[in-house]
Amino acid sequence: MLKFLQQPSYKEPQTGPEADAKYKRLRLQVFIGAFIGYAGFYLVRKNLSMAMPSLVELGFVKTELGVVLSMNAVAYALSKFLMGSVSDRSNARTFLPLGLVLAAISMAFMIVPIRWLGAEHKTWAIILMAVLNFAVGWFNGMGWPPCGRVMTHWFSQNERGTMMSIWNCAHNVGGALVGPMATYGAVWFGSWLYGAHSEFYFLAGSFLFPAAVALFIALLAFVLLRDTPQSCGLPSIEAWRNDYPKNYSEKHEQTLSTKEIFFKYVLNNKFLWFIAISNAFVYMVRYGCLDWAPTILTEKGIDLKSAGWAYFAYEFAAIPGTLICGWLSDKLFKGRRALPTMIFMALVAVFIVLYWVYLDNLTMVIISLIGIGFFIYGPVMLIGVQALDLAPKNAAGTAAGLTGFFGYFFGTAILANVVIGSVAQAWGWNATFILLVAACALSIVFMGLTNKEESYLSKRKRHQEEPSK
Repeated sequence: MLKFLQQPSYKEPQTGPEADAKYKRLRLQVFIGAFIGYAGFYLVRKNLSMAMPSLVELGFVKTELGVVLSMNAVAYALSKFLMGSVSDRSNARTFLPLGLVLAAISMAFMIVPIRWLGAEHKTWAIILMAVLNFAVGWFNGMGWPPCGRVMTHWFSQNERGTMMSIWNCAHNVGGALVGPMATYGAVWFGSWLYGAHSEFYFLAGSFLFPAAVALFIALLAFVLLRDTPQSCGLPSIEAWRNDYPKNYSEKHEQTLSTKEIFFKYVLNNKFLWFIAISNAFVYMVRYGCLDWAPTILTEKGIDLKSAGWAYFAYEFAAIPGTLICGWLSDKLFKGRRALPTMIFMALVAVFIVLYWVYLDNLTMVIISLIGIGFFIYGPVMLIGVQALDLAPKNAAGTAAGLTGFFGYFFGTAILANVVIGSVAQAWGWNATFILLVAACALSIVFMGLTNKEESYLSKRKRHQEEPSK
């Protein structure tokens, strides 16, 4: 482990009113740091998608660009799992900004194959773009695990659903800024960088401007973030709030070895495997609906502008849906994640059917996409929270990485992109809607396998608390 990434040592915990005030201040500070830091990753993640129309005009082919795009999802899936293990043994304050800096630099260098190699040297340009986009995806995988780490250390289990739902909106905020930044970045900096070569102005907006902003956010995140309460001279969050989870152990506050993390707490945990498989089907629905919506609608004769608004409505509806789902999991379901996930996925299936039945009616399509977007992102968030709940705090990044790997590699790259695309090509869109409804059902089945365990642990915790009341 590099010295600057090593976890800071624990200090003697403070007590009393001053410690309480410090705890409250740092919790808010760390949360803000994690929120803006994670939003920063989304400024330098999917930028190539915004640049693709301009790249086609320069002479690049959609099929080749599709290969470049796929490198991002594959790298992200692998990194979120493997770098999650590194994150569990690293200082979140330095790990997250490092990943954001490296992602920003990789994204900025995307201009090299486009501007200096170009379509004239297409083979080398595509290879370099693929390598850089793989690097962008890999370094983006360094964002979620340290955030999961600080959220488990600074927020206890019975408040984590609510706080994680608010934090999870960071990716909607960051993702929403990519479009305006691409537009205004090209206007503000295009002529300054490329003079009369207006065909290259998009490079400033799509790559350089977001990368520069991401570098600034990385610095800000470093200033705000802290690794654990104990490294700041404070007691653990469980001790401070007197809110101990059912499987809590003092060993969970210690740094675990890689072997312990993988083989004792993650790979041998059958409930993590259940939610990982469930997550693959959730992501199949999430990106199966999102990525193919513009194509489906334009093929049905709906103009691209209207399709774009439907796409926007899907994403925007995610914010209130995520917040409500997180609040319900904490307040109504008392920290249980499986049941609200199952309910929300059942409602997603209802809106997919409406989407399917009223595919020629733009108003009903937008309503259906709003419903899908509203209900799908709650399960996306809660599965990540459940992974944190089911593993010790110092294995949180690896546990969440396992579910993320299944979500992005199997759910997105294979099921949502390859399988749905192939099925649509061979049998039409009706067959894809059947697949999406089946995916909802399978996600509910595998999530249901964890519900009994959550119910048992929740009852056991209440019985343990009763004598002290």
